[in-house]
Amino acid sequence: MLLDTSFDFRDDTPKGKDPDTHSPTLRRYHQALWSRPLPSGQMFQLTTAKRRPYLLHESDLGRFRLASDTAVPTFGKSARSIIEALPEEDVRRFRTLQYSIGGMLVWPSNRVGGKQTINGARGFRRKIADRLDLTLECVRRHYVSESSPLDDVLSRYERYFALFVDFEGYVDFFHLQDLVTNDTAEVRFHLPFDNFMTSARPTDAETYASYRHSAMEFIEARNRRIDALKIQVD
Repeated sequence: MLLDTSFDFRDDTPKGKDPDTHSPTLRRYHQALWSRPLPSGQMFQLTTAKRRPYLLHESDLGRFRLASDTAVPTFGKSARSIIEALPEEDVRRFRTLQYSIGGMLVWPSNRVGGKQTINGARGFRRKIADRLDLTLECVRRHYVSESSPLDDVLSRYERYFALFVDFEGYVDFFHLQDLVTNDTAEVRFHLPFDNFMTSARPTDAETYASYRHSAMEFIEARNRRIDALKIQVD
């Protein structure tokens, strides 16, 4: 069957569980999408197992364990007072998009030296606050050896990022073109960017509305891009 970008991964997740870990459809979709040739031409084949790791690649390139992440936050907790003032349909639509494949990504899941993974760091560091646009800016800087709030954690996964050669290769592999400029030189931020100087979280209704609109546009565009691939899923 064809991958369905309208599928809400909460629908096949046991109540009270996290779709990133417990949705079987999401795992199959990740496996189908990212088992593809790397910029080098070598196949990045992913396998799944009932237990950890969530996804695994093993070849002469190395051993890479990957986990799923809901990559575009709605800030349901930190912006609760703002969100409660929105029409219920607006809230529902953003959450539904968040749990479509366009709002999902994979990151290395192995801890290096017992330290935080990329997914953990991007969630806990206030200058990133789980935002994919800000994370992607850190990835861009990593490839060109510029500093960012995720310098330390990204450098721990140098072998993983080397698989994609450069920032353009990374963006193309994960279908993130709608979050960068046409020449892949700059990230398209969901909110005005000030070099990580202010809070990454929307702080008022106007800022949240701007963030929400931009984030939803990105997820919808990425879903269309993935739709066009006509990916078959086992």
